[in-house]
Amino acid sequence: MAATSTSTSYRLGFRLHQQLAPCSGSHPQTSGAVSFLSGSHNFSFKSLETTRRSQLSRISVVVKAESRSEEMQLDISLSPRVNAVKPSKTVAITDQATALVQAGVPVIRLAAGEPDFDTPVVIAEAGINAIREGFTRYTPNAGTQELRVAICHKLKEENGISYTPDQILVSNGAKQSIYQAMLAVCSPGDEVIIPAPFWVSYPEMARLADATPVILPTSISENFLLDPKLLESKLSAKSRLLILCSPSNPTGSVYSKKLLEEIARIVAKHPRLLVLSDEIYEHIIYAPATHISFASLPGMWERTLTVNGFSKAFAMTGWRLGYIAGPKHFVAACNKIQSQFTSGASSISQKAGVAALGLGYAGGEAVSTMVKAFMERRDFLIRSFGEMEGVRMSEPQGAFYLFIDTSSYYGTEAEGFGKIEDSDSLCRYLLDQAQVALVPGVAFGDDSCIRISYAASLTTLQEAVGRIKKALLPLKSAVPV
Repeated sequence: MAATSTSTSYRLGFRLHQQLAPCSGSHPQTSGAVSFLSGSHNFSFKSLETTRRSQLSRISVVVKAESRSEEMQLDISLSPRVNAVKPSKTVAITDQATALVQAGVPVIRLAAGEPDFDTPVVIAEAGINAIREGFTRYTPNAGTQELRVAICHKLKEENGISYTPDQILVSNGAKQSIYQAMLAVCSPGDEVIIPAPFWVSYPEMARLADATPVILPTSISENFLLDPKLLESKLSAKSRLLILCSPSNPTGSVYSKKLLEEIARIVAKHPRLLVLSDEIYEHIIYAPATHISFASLPGMWERTLTVNGFSKAFAMTGWRLGYIAGPKHFVAACNKIQSQFTSGASSISQKAGVAALGLGYAGGEAVSTMVKAFMERRDFLIRSFGEMEGVRMSEPQGAFYLFIDTSSYYGTEAEGFGKIEDSDSLCRYLLDQAQVALVPGVAFGDDSCIRISYAASLTTLQEAVGRIKKALLPLKSAVPV
């Protein structure tokens, strides 16, 4: 298919919609689907929640009872808790881009936060051997003793924090660990303090836990790092949990020890305030930046819940393995939730996790090789976007994302597309014109930016940058210099 015909045939927009289809004759049935709709240029992610709430209000269908001839109303409404939660935009965009690729559209997918490397062979073999050796039954809810001991050793040697196995809970990914922590410590009306830009799931998890997310903005000029003075001004008796993510998704920012110490001094003044330290990207870090675990700071161990996992550093996203470490009182509460929720993580994945932690300090050569490749890709993107007018950047010190300020393009008209109003429409435009899937910054709490994942080969990134530059070139004249 020629590039011209592809662009014409696939003028696409993101839309979460409700479809009313006939069921049992003329009786309506509701079904929700995320779809790519041809010719859709008027949709905005900002309208997503409004649309969902209006269409997910209390709905009834008419059914006939088997034992009676009369009709009755079946209530198929959803809970207010679910209706208040926004769907993950990164998941939606990734799924849509994947569907396009499967349909033959040459979309370059730079939306997902997933390493493009295979799981190191030693780790994969440990999983295979677990299956062959019959290690396929339930494990203890908190995780195998073998893995929890290995995690304790890792945290002591690499992070300078000491735990015993009963202070570790292994879960089906760090995402589950974070959510269970919120459920365990938050009460209705409590506030969860979240610096923006943030990982898309933090606010929604807080809402699911009946807590209120309080968003604290940061600035690109300060490398998207939390201002301690702003934090101090926003804390109150309702403040229950502060979330810190370093290295950060989506910005790649890394908190220095000095800045973390300033934050710790403020936290120490509030007896109800706990800290959730999301350290899933700790090994994907670029010198001279270094990773500091918040729990290692004086007086912070007692109030810190440290979350980590295997997905990012060890390229094990599909293995679904993460963990939380903290004071026994809190971890036991998370353990109780998990026992009634999913039970323990996969026995096979846990054997693979032991092998991963056995690779050596910070993952050894296998991880350092991946980090070297990520750094090369980061440097390429920094150079490439640095040459473009109207783009501002903060150089990421870790993770594998570039969060660039593209707000200077907002307000411009794109021929055949319409007005570029925000990060939503800019990402739709780039998908339409460049066939590159990116994530709008509004998903992360900063509408001035877009996120580019460089968890893709250098060749792929080079092609993507070329397409993006070509697509933005017609908008160049409208961008103030």
